[in-house]
Amino acid sequence: MDLLGQAWGAPVSEILGGRLRDRIEFASYLFFRYSNPKNGGGEVRTVNQLVSHAQELKSKHGFKTHKLKGGVFPPPYELECYRAIAEAFPGDHLRFDPNCTWSTEQGIQFARAIEGLNNDYLEDPVFGLNGMRQVREKSRMALATNTTVVNFEQLATNVRDPAVDVVLLDTTFWGGIRPCLKAAGICDTFQLGVSVHSSGELGIQLASMLHMASLIPNLSLAADAHYHELVDDIIEGGKFHYQDGAICVPTGAGLGVRVDREKLVKYGEMYRRLGPYHL
Repeated sequence: MDLLGQAWGAPVSEILGGRLRDRIEFASYLFFRYSNPKNGGGEVRTVNQLVSHAQELKSKHGFKTHKLKGGVFPPPYELECYRAIAEAFPGDHLRFDPNCTWSTEQGIQFARAIEGLNNDYLEDPVFGLNGMRQVREKSRMALATNTTVVNFEQLATNVRDPAVDVVLLDTTFWGGIRPCLKAAGICDTFQLGVSVHSSGELGIQLASMLHMASLIPNLSLAADAHYHELVDDIIEGGKFHYQDGAICVPTGAGLGVRVDREKLVKYGEMYRRLGPYHL
């Protein structure tokens, strides 16, 4: 798609039918973390530390939706943290993701405990369609996934016997922009919600996500991205910028981004020296 766009002098979103929105709204992505003296990153472990971190991100980037990545501490403590985020940002949207680490019983208890909050959804509280279905049936909570519905066979199973309400689309997991658009169309037909997942992408894949998101009529929720955690990118001109919690869809030909070859060499050498996800 990028090569076609460059050859034709058109953005990918125009090739695929024309964008419906110029800006894509994103959620903050809140993680528990150790302190990191190397980059000045502070510890995020206590309730107060988490709220302060969320306030800092909102002040800097303008997020109106806040996602907490859990599955680290016992559910009662993470529930306390999640409620504190809700109290700190009245009116903002919330979402929680414990990465399938809970039992079905824990998932049901947590889902019931947060029913009164302004939740977009509870993401992957348990693993598998059967466990997700049990949580969904025993609580009044929309469930989302990027683990149990990531291909069309699983999507068909979920349509026939619903376990998930919101499918998180990802141009990696689904195999590109076109399959994501096809999946979004199926979700629209069967009244399932869609949003955009994040796989820790750099600017090239983020550009693919932005173009994809701009084309989906039934996109009604903020996208996810780890992008605000990055200190740099490998695209020319540096990182994309957030404005009021959103990122503009690139308007250049193709994906609208180009690789900075010098940075690619620099970070390629760093990867060979340090390995992946070095902390």
